[in-house]
Amino acid sequence: MKMRWNASSLVSGMQSLLGGLSSHESNRSQLAIDDIRQAMLESMGEPAAEAYPVVQLRITYANDLQDLWYLRGDVMAAIAAVHGEAIARHKLNLISELFRGLLPRGLVSRPSPLGE
Repeated sequence: MKMRWNASSLVSGMQSLLGGLSSHESNRSQLAIDDIRQAMLESMGEPAAEAYPVVQLRITYANDLQDLWYLRGDVMAAIAAVHGEAIARHKLNLISELFRGLLPRGLVSRPSPLGE
């Protein structure tokens, strides 16, 4: 008999072992997801959303904070194509700040000597 598993079953199994997320943490996380999703969509604006509808859909249907974190590059590319790189970089910095304290340390951007 083959054992089948996927990432979500592994995570749910670990959460049950560790007691899962409290409802307060879960609500905080969902509010953060909603706030970040809204900030990403607003930063793109209508012109970028119309030019890059797939990016808009991926943001709208992202499942969690990590999905949104990885979509920052697509958001930057869409904004840069419509408004220029300087504006895109500024908007992305504002979005990235919204993730502070919400992601594992390994996912957080490190300061770069090449920035600004």
